[in-house]
Amino acid sequence: MTERVALIMGAGDAIGSAIVREFAGRGLTVCAARRNGDRLAPLVQELTDAGHRAHAFSCDARKEEAVLALFASIEASIGAIDVVVFNVGANVPMGILETDSRKFFKIWEMACFAGFLCGREAARYMTGRGRGTIIFTGATASVRGAAGFAAFASAKHGLRALAQSMARELGPENIHVAHVIIDAAVDTRWINDNVPEAAALKLKDGIVAPADLARNYVMLYEQPRNAWTFEMDIRPWIERW
Repeated sequence: MTERVALIMGAGDAIGSAIVREFAGRGLTVCAARRNGDRLAPLVQELTDAGHRAHAFSCDARKEEAVLALFASIEASIGAIDVVVFNVGANVPMGILETDSRKFFKIWEMACFAGFLCGREAARYMTGRGRGTIIFTGATASVRGAAGFAAFASAKHGLRALAQSMARELGPENIHVAHVIIDAAVDTRWINDNVPEAAALKLKDGIVAPADLARNYVMLYEQPRNAWTFEMDIRPWIERW
């Protein structure tokens, strides 16, 4: 099998789906995965109708057996995975007094541990071929914790540290590891439902559009190895630093 394969873990309705579309548009076979893979049927149909090669999978990225099985299935039946994007979200605001151990652990599982499982499996296949790209989606919480986001910030800090260590270890193996910090609101259903000024912000390019964001992921994938970017932080022109 000679086709290049992009695996997007956490192919949600906004950012994840936009990344899937962008890689498909670049000619890669796309494999989209989320816990409820049946929700990906419209996206796969859209891409297939446009002449792209697209597949959907159900996978709970917190479960090691599920992640191992997903990678093995794609490698055996579709093609060599050339780029993996870890885009699993876990942005759940809660005060520290309301954060019990079960909630804290679940958020860490989703935002950090699952990233380790997916990144490690990607590295196992890619090191054998001597090439590949692994991209992790970060957030404002990757670099600073806000009130009400202790669990999420701790997990995102951990994911960033994981990405840094992997980049240093795997770079000499010709594997590009990158971390994308989205330091802004993104045009999602949650933002539109919960941010009163969302419509006004969109009119002046004050909210990140998923399609524009996704182009940065492909840019990282296509970078020449003499000028790799490890970390990219993205925000609209009016966002405060």
